[in-house]
Amino acid sequence: MQGFETLGKLLVVLGAVLLVVGGLIWLAGRIPGLKQIPGTLQINLGGLTCIVPILASILISVLLTLLLNLALRLWRH
Repeated sequence: MQGFETLGKLLVVLGAVLLVVGGLIWLAGRIPGLKQIPGTLQINLGGLTCIVPILASILISVLLTLLLNLALRLWRH
């Protein structure tokens, strides 16, 4: 039954990660002025609005890459 214990732990960890990410996305929607960041495309078609934060996505990607590289370097030593 070792496999079920490992699977259960994995599901709990994935659930916690989804909870944290969902909370961060929910809180990010409450930041005023987030839609007016330069590099954000806003497409309005009738009743449908699509917002694509290109510059913000690039900045978040670079920041996470730097943080993960730093964490991995510290973890290996």
